[in-house]
Amino acid sequence: MKRILLLGFILLGIGGSVWSQKVNEPVGNPEWVKPYKPFRIAGNLYYVGTYDLASYLIVTNKGNILINTGLSSSAGLIKKNIEALGFKFSDIKILLTNQAHYDHLGAMAAIKKQTEAKFYVNAADAEVCKTGGATDYEMSHLGRSFQPVIPDRLLKDKDIIQLGNTRLIMLHHPGHTKGSCSFLLNIPDGKRLYKVLIANIPTIITDRNFSEIPAYPGIRNDYAYTIPVMKQLQFDLWVAAHASQFGLHTKRKEGDAYNPAIFADRKGYDKVLKEVSGDFKNHP
Repeated sequence: MKRILLLGFILLGIGGSVWSQKVNEPVGNPEWVKPYKPFRIAGNLYYVGTYDLASYLIVTNKGNILINTGLSSSAGLIKKNIEALGFKFSDIKILLTNQAHYDHLGAMAAIKKQTEAKFYVNAADAEVCKTGGATDYEMSHLGRSFQPVIPDRLLKDKDIIQLGNTRLIMLHHPGHTKGSCSFLLNIPDGKRLYKVLIANIPTIITDRNFSEIPAYPGIRNDYAYTIPVMKQLQFDLWVAAHASQFGLHTKRKEGDAYNPAIFADRKGYDKVLKEVSGDFKNHP
């Protein structure tokens, strides 16, 4: 698996009157900021992120849920994508993330302020969210890599998140971060009901020996737990926190017709986890 974090980045200081605190957000991957036309994945689930940083909109009869917000510059793009689909940005009521890293939380504080939505996070990632990444076990050297965001609700494994007629189950999948998580939900689509997994793939981002990470003493045990558990998950469709992880751009091109079936791809899911498992076994 490609280590998409920490390699070849430069630091960009972001300040100004919008933020109360400066952050150092690594930039460098053009696919993380490249626009991508939003589209309907299945039923009431939509892709509203950038070319590679996936953001998901779940539309319910009581408002909407947004999962992941990309980099700090993505706030406007996500708003534009949501409105292009015919939905109101202000209808976002709940904000979620797959993991507490800047490439998924960069615009979270801004969107939370703009929409007044509630931010729910896996309890194990709460501290990193509050410090803007400054307490992350691997990237604390950056200081704040995203604007701090205060959670409104702390989640634990298999907690239910409900808004209107939609229920998500949060699955604790630690390793990549202490509180990395995936979400399972049922998506109605006409006469069909899809069980959809929004996965956090447990890639390894550190080059250090696991035993040399005092800020995360349980990291090896967490990976040893997460990978087998994810292999056992059952679902009809799956996507992930990065478009590249679930092969979005080989499965569809911008403007393609609506086709939920392309996201079934159990073989692709198993292949990704096999690669991650190999990385884990070979990691000192």
